[in-house]
Amino acid sequence: MNDKELNTKEYAAKYIRNCIEGPINLLKGLTVTTKYMLNPKKIVTEQYPENKATLKMHERFRGNLEMVEDENGDNKCTACGMCERACPNASINVLPTKNIAGKKVLGKYIYHFGSCTQCGLCVEACPFGAIHFAQGFEFAAFNPEEFERVLNKKEGRG
Repeated sequence: MNDKELNTKEYAAKYIRNCIEGPINLLKGLTVTTKYMLNPKKIVTEQYPENKATLKMHERFRGNLEMVEDENGDNKCTACGMCERACPNASINVLPTKNIAGKKVLGKYIYHFGSCTQCGLCVEACPFGAIHFAQGFEFAAFNPEEFERVLNKKEGRG
C-alpha cells in the first residue's frame, strides 16, 4: 500500500465516523430542547424586565466603574494616576489637587463611560484597590454628556 491509498482510507474512515456522529449529536441537542419544551418550569432563561428586582448579574460582569468608598464617603484613591495611564482609550482622567498640608490628593476622578470598553486594565493597575466594576447594566441615555461622570463624591480628601 502506498501513502496515497493510506490517506484515502483514513479520509474515508473519518468521513463515515462524522456521518454517524453528526446525527447522534443532533439528537442529543434535540433531547435537551424537548425536555425544556415539556417542562417549562426548569427554563434557565432570565425573564427580563419582569424579574428586574431580583436579577443578579454574574460576579465577573463588568458594568460601569465605581470608586470603593467607606461609610463616610471617603475613598482609597491617592491620585497616583496608574489607572489613567493603564487605560488604552483615555476613559479616565485623574485630576489631583493639594490639601491644606500641601499633600497631593484626589481632586476629581472623571470617568468617560461612553468610550470605556470595560477591559479592566484600570482596575488591575490600581495598587490601592480604589476602583472596581459595579453590577449596573442599564445606561441608555439621549444626552452623551450623561456618560461623563465624576466618581468621587468628596473632592480634596485623602
